[in-house]
Amino acid sequence: MLIKKISKIKLDRFVLAIILVVVLAYFFPGLGSRGSQVPLDSIVSVGISFIFFFYGLKLSPEKIRTGLKNWRLHVLVQLSVFLLFPLIVLAFHPLLGSGESGDIWLAFLFMAALPSTVSSSVVMVSLAKGNVPAAIFNASISGLIGIVVTPLWMGVFLEQQAGDFDLLDVYTKLLTEILLPLVLGLLLNRYLGKYAARYGSYLTLFDKSVILLIIYKSFVHSFEDKVFSSVDLKDFALVYIGVLGLFFLVYFMIGFVANKLQFSTEDKITAQFCGTKKSLVHGTVFSKILFPASIPMGIILLPLMLFHASQILIIGVVAGRSASRVSTDKI
Repeated sequence: MLIKKISKIKLDRFVLAIILVVVLAYFFPGLGSRGSQVPLDSIVSVGISFIFFFYGLKLSPEKIRTGLKNWRLHVLVQLSVFLLFPLIVLAFHPLLGSGESGDIWLAFLFMAALPSTVSSSVVMVSLAKGNVPAAIFNASISGLIGIVVTPLWMGVFLEQQAGDFDLLDVYTKLLTEILLPLVLGLLLNRYLGKYAARYGSYLTLFDKSVILLIIYKSFVHSFEDKVFSSVDLKDFALVYIGVLGLFFLVYFMIGFVANKLQFSTEDKITAQFCGTKKSLVHGTVFSKILFPASIPMGIILLPLMLFHASQILIIGVVAGRSASRVSTDKI
């Protein structure tokens, strides 16, 4: 029965696109190499600014104000995203935070410090018949909080591991490339928000295209520097086990707390789905701004990409089962 359900799940097209881009980076590195004449850095920087401008256009201030009412759910989700995840990873710092495994641990901390993702959270909560308005609010507000919180989590450890890390420079880039376009989008929401909603699918395609460019460039440089030469199949398997272990630990801890707080089934679904998500969009964008050139970007993005693919698959299965249970209750 379980095999039949899994076989019906379609592999996310964006995950397939990421795999294809990594393959292209390995076999066709020319466009993203350091000697390329194509100004990918400039293209990506402009693309990032437009991503957050459009993000601001799609954020409705009225919906944010309305969403504040269910505060216990929101607090649980945001604490899970920005506190529980990083604290679990921090517990392993004495074991993995130095030597050759230091970059892998830093990659896990970066993933753990990222905000929740918007689109897939809302889609999955809707599929599972959860609290959709609360999912929209939490996913949206998480991206805003992450602009401030994620660099703070990373700052201390990046200063220790990379001598050329400058937190002031990071926040300057965040201000100019992310925060200002976001605020401009919010200010123009009343005038252009309806167009952002109407052409949302095109804006999503634009977002993903910029993300794929960042991934392509990051992996081209990683392959050029032979970053993955020290990562064998065993290490890759251990990274993936760590990704899955972190996901399930947080998922069940959120469920335990939600039960103790006597959340409704709809609110529990929303808390578990939104509280375990990590945004690949924010991760790839932040990685370009946060990490200095001395940090191997391919390694930094590896756990995040594995987590992204896994969360879509696992939550997709859970959402389908939740939706089936609701349908059965109505019969």
